[in-house]
Amino acid sequence: MITTDANEIQLNPYTRTFKDCSGTPLYLTAKEFDLLYFLYSHKGQVFTKEQLYDNVWGNDYITDTRNLTSFIRKLRKKIEPNPDRPIYILTVWGVGYKFNEDRS
Repeated sequence: MITTDANEIQLNPYTRTFKDCSGTPLYLTAKEFDLLYFLYSHKGQVFTKEQLYDNVWGNDYITDTRNLTSFIRKLRKKIEPNPDRPIYILTVWGVGYKFNEDRS
């Protein structure tokens, strides 16, 4: 299990479960979990949208940046305390996204 600390999120890659900072399990779709796990596993590293598609969806997936933006938005609504001011999944303007390494 991956935990950021006692009062933060818990991510278990073996059971593919996610718990918020209060310990409440939240439902994530398979791709939402894959995306979150990939970003978390590479904390602080910035990924372009194309790199995220390649690593999470695979090379055969047709890249549509609006689709990824939608996934990020839905994921933030589920895991962020305030989705409009994210603390976990950050946008790096002009580049892509990263998991905030300062939150771990």
